[in-house]
Amino acid sequence: MSKQKARKKYYFSVEGQTEELYFEWLEKEINKCPDTSCRVSFDCQVEPDPIKRIKKMNIIGKTEIWHIYDYESNGLEHRKRFFDTIDKMAKAERMGKQVKYLLGYSNLTFDLWMILHKTDCYSSKPYNTAYLKDINKAYDENFQSMDEYKEKDNFNRCLSKISLNDVIQAVNRAKHIEQMNLQNGYKKQVYKKFTYYAENPSLDIWLVIKKILEDCQLIKQ
Repeated sequence: MSKQKARKKYYFSVEGQTEELYFEWLEKEINKCPDTSCRVSFDCQVEPDPIKRIKKMNIIGKTEIWHIYDYESNGLEHRKRFFDTIDKMAKAERMGKQVKYLLGYSNLTFDLWMILHKTDCYSSKPYNTAYLKDINKAYDENFQSMDEYKEKDNFNRCLSKISLNDVIQAVNRAKHIEQMNLQNGYKKQVYKKFTYYAENPSLDIWLVIKKILEDCQLIKQ
């Protein structure tokens, strides 16, 4: 009888359905992979408010939660929303539940992360709908709007076209973006211990994905 694999649990709060669907897909792909050293369980909730997310949880012991969030622009409204969210992450850590919040941001949006599974996306975008052309090219689709692309059936069809190897390639491409930003002299901003680039493209959602793949020994540390 084969030895049952250990299970590792990860916690997320996300902004919307596409992020939730992605983590559902990733959990299934890892768990059916014969090369994984462990099984994974993702506790992923669509909850933009980190404080509300914590209040719903029954936590025993120290727990890390990744908040997957978009830095949509340097405009006043988007920056205020971004900082308000970080304020809530910091407050959630002080609620006595031994929670450590980690930020998995994308600049401009999560769509950048999806594109990186299939191709490079190293040019700056003026607004989030500018990703549509790259999405269509990457996934051989002809969506007429970002809303159409994000419809559940359409997004799941895109997910069906990627593999764990594509996830690894996305991690590598995201790491290259980080290196490019350093070479270009961009300075990481810091707000209440959380770091981010105000320039796009930039993202650090890849850090949690990389950690998960390393924990499962699907990539080397």
